Amino acid sequence: LSMEKEELLAGCQDIFSSSERAFYILNDVDTRFEDVKDAKGNVLPLTSGSYVDYLESADETLRKSAFENMYAAYGKVQNTMASLLNSQCKMLKYESDLRGYPTSLEASTNKNGVPSSVYKNLIKQVHKDIAPLHKYMKVRKKALKKDKLNMYDLYVPLVKEFDKKITFETAKKEALASVALLGQEYVEAYEKGLNSRWIDVYENEGKRSGAYSCGVPCHPFVLLNHTDTLRSEFTLAHEMGHAMHSYMSFKHQPFINSDYKIFVAEVASTCNEALLMHYLLERTTDKKERAYLINYLLEQYRGTMYRQAMLAEFEMLINEEVAKNNTLSAELLNKINHDLNAFYYGEDVIVDAPIDLEWAKIPHLYMNFYLYQYATSFCASMAISQKLLKGNPEDIENYLNFLKGGCSKSPIDLLKMAGVDMTSPQPIHDAICQFDKLVDEFDELINCK
Repeated sequence: LSMEKEELLAGCQDIFSSSERAFYILNDVDTRFEDVKDAKGNVLPLTSGSYVDYLESADETLRKSAFENMYAAYGKVQNTMASLLNSQCKMLKYESDLRGYPTSLEASTNKNGVPSSVYKNLIKQVHKDIAPLHKYMKVRKKALKKDKLNMYDLYVPLVKEFDKKITFETAKKEALASVALLGQEYVEAYEKGLNSRWIDVYENEGKRSGAYSCGVPCHPFVLLNHTDTLRSEFTLAHEMGHAMHSYMSFKHQPFINSDYKIFVAEVASTCNEALLMHYLLERTTDKKERAYLINYLLEQYRGTMYRQAMLAEFEMLINEEVAKNNTLSAELLNKINHDLNAFYYGEDVIVDAPIDLEWAKIPHLYMNFYLYQYATSFCASMAISQKLLKGNPEDIENYLNFLKGGCSKSPIDLLKMAGVDMTSPQPIHDAICQFDKLVDEFDELINCK
């Protein structure tokens, strides 16, 4: 735009971000949840952090209590949350109109150098290939011995945690071995990162939860909270994937091109997880361990590909409503979300009424068409990992050049260097075909047939 219009827009940025700020205050500070009860009548505190732990519990009473109490809190503020989301979408429409884009989606994807067709291809292909997810729900239903699944049954593991302590030293050794196929330069840098204090390993007082990787010119920094579990081992592989992407981009690009775009940010991390999964599956002879590993991978597919695609579709639909000058009421948002859950999960899952409010707790809906990138990155990394495992030197070199690319090219062109064309629906279809085969193998392993 002209300098005058850009100045006006720049002056409005604080106002434009007010809906997002209000959401975080309401969600993180002002919203309180009622305590939950387990099957023994014990009263436990419910927080955003403990909610996922409760949903993964084998105690159905606890899962249901957490699910209902969580969304009961959002039900009390649903009209306020709807108003904030409505304002956010109106702001996107205003700015995209002003800049001459046909839609808010087009304006947002263009900032990353990604055609909006990639977004739409994801949703279209997932719709076309929805049957494997429905199959997985049938397997989950049989494994849990229920006539139908409730929404609070979707996260409970189908195989109890494999009783195996994985120390940080073991996790380092296996994670490093799993990437040996990437060659000397990669392996030497990876090993240096593991052993040269790039990583803050264990939980500590005042330390933030979860895991994180930050790339800076000297070397990346990785934050973990390692707990000697399989999940922590995969977290190490994931975060070191980010770290190596940053390390190689900073090493091989001038500073201005060294920071890669969000669209490709999760490719290296999930690719490393896929390589570690292959390494562990190739070496296990224990059926229970194999079932546990495959269940872990299936949940990655469901949570990262299918669920993020569903949320991306929700975001696209609500912005289309605003484009038609409709108001995003809580009733409309609930209906859209209910219908999507019914389609995605199929006839074996009861779409319990509280899940209609899930939109009210998703901070990414204030990040402007961000969610789809989780799904596309996951599909791209699955395609790349399959190429790498075949051991073709050219494929390995192409992937390393992708890691070294920073943002020297558009994200789409960088992925094409690695042999994946995300403007095509093929990588999404291929990933779902892999998921379908894993569902069948898992079904056999747990003797559900």
